[in-house]
Amino acid sequence: MKTLVFDTCLNKTYVALSINGEVESKIIENKNEKYHSAFLISTIVEFLKKHSLRVQDIDVFGVNIGPGSFTGIRACITVARVFAQQAEKPLVGVSSLEILSKINKTPKNSLILLDARRKQLYAAMYSKDGLEIAAPALIDMEKADSLPLKEAFVISDASTIPFLQEKGIEAIDFAEVDDDLGVYLNELVIEKYLKEPNGFFWAKTKPLYLQSPPVSCKMSSK
Repeated sequence: MKTLVFDTCLNKTYVALSINGEVESKIIENKNEKYHSAFLISTIVEFLKKHSLRVQDIDVFGVNIGPGSFTGIRACITVARVFAQQAEKPLVGVSSLEILSKINKTPKNSLILLDARRKQLYAAMYSKDGLEIAAPALIDMEKADSLPLKEAFVISDASTIPFLQEKGIEAIDFAEVDDDLGVYLNELVIEKYLKEPNGFFWAKTKPLYLQSPPVSCKMSSK
C-alpha cells in the first residue's frame, strides 16, 4: 500500500510517503521570508518523481485537518482534496492534537493544550493506547483547572507553558521536541484507514475549525 500524507497546520511542513511500510519523510521550516507551506507542492512532486509515481498511484492520502494556522489548514486540505479527487482515492483527516499525542512515550494519558488566543486553549486527551478520551475542543483558559493536569502527560506550546507553570504543571513544548510529526500522521492515517477502508471519501474531509477566523467581514446594509 502506498500512502502520501502532509501537514502544514503547525510550525513546520511535514510530508511523508509510505510504500509497503517503508516511510520516507521530510520536514520543512520557514525559509527567508517564505512560509513553510509554500514548499508543500514542490516537496510532493519531488517525492513522486523520486519513486517514479503518479498521483494516481497513491492508495490513500492523509492530512492534518487542524486546529492550527488558518492559512496552513486551508493549504494542506485544499491540496489533499484535489489530489484525492483526481486519483479517486480515500482521504483520511487527522486532528493535529491527535498527532501531537504520539509524542508521549510514557504510560500516562496525553493531554494536549495549545494556545488558541483570546484567552482560550485547544484541548484534547488521548489514552496511551490512542483512544480518544476527550475530543478536540475550544476551552477558556480559566477552565483549565477542571482538567486532569497533574495526572496526564501534558503537551503544549511556548505561549501556554508559562500559564501552566504558574499552576505548577510540567509540560513539554512540542516545537522543542525533535519528533517527525509526518511519520506520526502516516501511522494514524494507516491505522484509521485499515479500521474503516470504505469510510474516507475525499469530499467528507473538512477543516477542524474550533473557532472563527481572526478576520471577519461586515455586510453592508445597502
